[in-house]
Amino acid sequence: MSGTTDLNLLPLFVAVAETWSMSAAARNLGLPKSSVSRGVAALEESLGVQLFHRTTRKVALTTAGTAFYEKVRPHVAALRDITGGLPEQEAEPSGELRITSPVDMALTFLAPLAAEFSARYPAVQLDIRPTNQTVDLVGEGFDGALRVALKLSDSTLVARRISGLESAIYAAPTYLARRGPPRSASDVGAHDWVIHRHVKQLPPPLVAPERPRLVTDDLLFAHRAVREGMGLGLLPTFLARQDVTAGLLVRVLPTWGSKVGSLFFVHPRTEHVPRKVAAFRDFVLAFIAANPLMASGGE
Repeated sequence: MSGTTDLNLLPLFVAVAETWSMSAAARNLGLPKSSVSRGVAALEESLGVQLFHRTTRKVALTTAGTAFYEKVRPHVAALRDITGGLPEQEAEPSGELRITSPVDMALTFLAPLAAEFSARYPAVQLDIRPTNQTVDLVGEGFDGALRVALKLSDSTLVARRISGLESAIYAAPTYLARRGPPRSASDVGAHDWVIHRHVKQLPPPLVAPERPRLVTDDLLFAHRAVREGMGLGLLPTFLARQDVTAGLLVRVLPTWGSKVGSLFFVHPRTEHVPRKVAAFRDFVLAFIAANPLMASGGE
């Protein structure tokens, strides 16, 4: 077993087991087939067992999958009965939903999430403000926000932790071809660096040069500068992952990473959470479970 099992993945597993199909389960859950497939794979990885035999047309439970299904099915069914009987669950979410998010989060995963959410809940009109400023949700009339922090302490807000976040060192292939990759943490100080101004110092044992090649206030600008070959950069793994897949960035010292906080969904504290807010919160949880923000080892 590679880590704590994400309970948000259990309804995905049960839906696939009961329909014998990733596609049918995705339709029933209102999610893309790719999200269901990735979610089941993540569950199998966390449990350390294969739950399904897969063919091009259908899936079938393995022996381990059958045993696991028998254990979790009653609990998932009971949860459906409890939540399905609530009055606010009977109506489809609707109305304007105003959300704020850090700019990098908005551009990387919130845009595709919003498209999927809108397709699932067409009666909800999304109003999303990408900003790196901390917005007064109540004062400015927002329903919720995605926020990155080590810890949240605002008692006027309800916070739900979505995911841990980590950073790693990246460089462009052109830079590495010119300078060569560092072989150890002690080597990185001799390299050119792109530094975000809010990063006062690199996590130990890394030592940045006294005069970086570039210092910037904007994380997306730093990301682009690293991709253009200006030097090494400490970037969030979720921001760099697609570029690594495309061959535009390389993870340097791939066994090293630094946890930099967590992603939270927050909303104003109220007696009854509006249906549209609860639906968005739960959708974010399911989306991140199927599309993890943290890397699982070297990229």
